[in-house]
Amino acid sequence: MMPGKRLLLAALALASISIAAGNTFAQNFADVKPSPQQTEWQDLEFGVILHFSTNTFLDREWGDGTASPKVFNPSHFDADQWMRAIKASGAKYVVMVAKHHDGFCLWPTAQTDYSIKASPWKDGKGDLVGEVARAARANGLKFGVYLSPWDRHEPKYKDPEAYDKYYRAELEELAQNYGDLVEFWLDGAGSGGRTYDFPKIIETLRTYQPNTIVFADTALFEYGDARWVGNEAGRIDYENWNVIDRHGYLRWRPIEADTPLRKLHWFWHPNDEASLRSLDDLVASYEDSVGHGGQWMLGVAPDDRGLIPDTDVARLSELGDALRQRYSNNLATHHLPADDNTQRALDGDRDTFWSAPENERSATIEVRFAKPTTFDHTLTMEWLNDGQNVQQYRIEAWQDGKWKPVVSDYAIGHKKIDRFPAVTAERVRLNIVAGAGQPRIREFQVFRLDEAISAKKE
Repeated sequence: MMPGKRLLLAALALASISIAAGNTFAQNFADVKPSPQQTEWQDLEFGVILHFSTNTFLDREWGDGTASPKVFNPSHFDADQWMRAIKASGAKYVVMVAKHHDGFCLWPTAQTDYSIKASPWKDGKGDLVGEVARAARANGLKFGVYLSPWDRHEPKYKDPEAYDKYYRAELEELAQNYGDLVEFWLDGAGSGGRTYDFPKIIETLRTYQPNTIVFADTALFEYGDARWVGNEAGRIDYENWNVIDRHGYLRWRPIEADTPLRKLHWFWHPNDEASLRSLDDLVASYEDSVGHGGQWMLGVAPDDRGLIPDTDVARLSELGDALRQRYSNNLATHHLPADDNTQRALDGDRDTFWSAPENERSATIEVRFAKPTTFDHTLTMEWLNDGQNVQQYRIEAWQDGKWKPVVSDYAIGHKKIDRFPAVTAERVRLNIVAGAGQPRIREFQVFRLDEAISAKKE
């Protein structure tokens, strides 16, 4: 692993071949639009990736493929306990690592004996992927899988053609037998210069799962639907434009930012309590990823009992409570009467949106309060079905008889959370300075969050 690292530069050549073949692609970033599957996935915003395998029982992060299946024997496995904890965090979907780099499979695959079939757990008759998938859906969570291309156990790995066939057979099992998959992770860590048969891999997936979002590094350009942020800190440190360019070929590739619940650890380790991240750290990571227009993927690791540790369960619950509390008091809902168009940006309903005047590329959304109101955060969401159109914007407060900017920035995208020193005013507005097309805004919300944090700490 770890998720998303160093994936697979060879796919760039595939994109170049497609261009050379004469395919016509939109050459203006503003003309590229997301698929319905991508906008639905982006609305999920927060997912969890689960690591649980032989590494869990051997105090390892990276398995070498030599671990005996006999070590895999959780005494109190409870997938429903996992999902209750994850649901409490506010996550909307889970991705199960069905096979990590050591090659050990968590479902009874017909392709190898290096799987839970050879473990003592449930006398070799268990199906962990199946149990997790059922528990996820029973708790209202969507389900996806991670299947490592790098395999340190399988002898066929030495023969690229034979291994590609083996890998696709594993993928067929996962794609056919575990219901609708919201996301499929392609992580190329450890693959070095290895070239996999990506066209056939994606063809195999799409045969059975036409709507699955494929996550991969940006280098796997032609076939991925979402891209890695470039770090495992769970933050987006740059302007987030959903459309990216490789050799003149443009695609809508939203960002997913992955980060573990425990610092630097994706798998559970004993005597490791100091690694549990603080609530403030997790909230900051959420706001620096989802709040920068991306997807947040939090790594959660069950322990060797087959349970999420109590401390982790508590932290996930605290996280969910904190996120709900922070964004439960939208000051903009207390605005003075506004026109119907403006109201659609202030109504708290993501299914409605404000539109700038036709053929206009700049416009404003103003919130008027009945009395001076103090605020220090805004949350803005674009309606992305027609593309990402806001290029430059300002958050402005009416003070001393004029509009004063408190934020001046670029790129809103799916969701942008802006923080600034507290301002008191009776009027605040979103000023769209420049757009690539007709700007449309789903939500413009106003909050006072730093005061709530200070009060809580006192």
